[in-house]
Amino acid sequence: MSRNPCVGVSLPRLPEQRQRFLTMVELQRLAEAAGSYRAMVLVLGVCGLRFGECAALRVRSVDLLRRRLRVSEAVSDVNGRLVWSSPKTHQSRDLPLPRSLVPMVEAAMEGKGPDELLFLSPEGTPIRLPNWRRRVWQPAVDSAGLGHLTPHDLRHTAASLAIGSGASVKHVQRMLGHKDASMTLNVYASLFEDDLDAVSDRLDAAWLDATAASARPTAGQEHMPLSIVPGQTASD
Repeated sequence: MSRNPCVGVSLPRLPEQRQRFLTMVELQRLAEAAGSYRAMVLVLGVCGLRFGECAALRVRSVDLLRRRLRVSEAVSDVNGRLVWSSPKTHQSRDLPLPRSLVPMVEAAMEGKGPDELLFLSPEGTPIRLPNWRRRVWQPAVDSAGLGHLTPHDLRHTAASLAIGSGASVKHVQRMLGHKDASMTLNVYASLFEDDLDAVSDRLDAAWLDATAASARPTAGQEHMPLSIVPGQTASD
């Protein structure tokens, strides 16, 4: 009887991949270097879509009045063939579109029908990640002087910027389309830990306020003597 010698053998843990987070200044510099794909880079870096979700956005996915992006589809390049599917968690979600990005997104919508893609290749076809990385991404990264950077790092950047602006775990979970908040915490726990100092400062402030309040006399006690020995009057 054959036996698999690997059964019961514990594999070593893979080293954790270091996440890369851009600052808003670095993100803007990268977007400028991306030329006509400036809006796409900013949507990826601020809204937190997966690349395939962003490439699958259609004009009807944009609600300019409410400033929302509807993520309901994704596209990927599998061995040179485009594969269309639902998002990774198979659930659609709405993302807030910052007011500053509205004019750029509106320009990308101009002259297109509701079912047309928001972002297209120079040939007017759906964007394939391998080609986009070679033609647009890497030249922009090099021009911006950002070293090693992947398109997926823009998703990390969006999470970092949101957390830095005060977003809650639930907000970031919904933005990224994670299945639950625990997944968000597992991936970005180190960013939320930065809030611990702020929590500590607020607790210190509350402590000092309470200490000061307890040291102040209550109403009606301001003019009472500290103590009166039995048999004596206040005038003694």
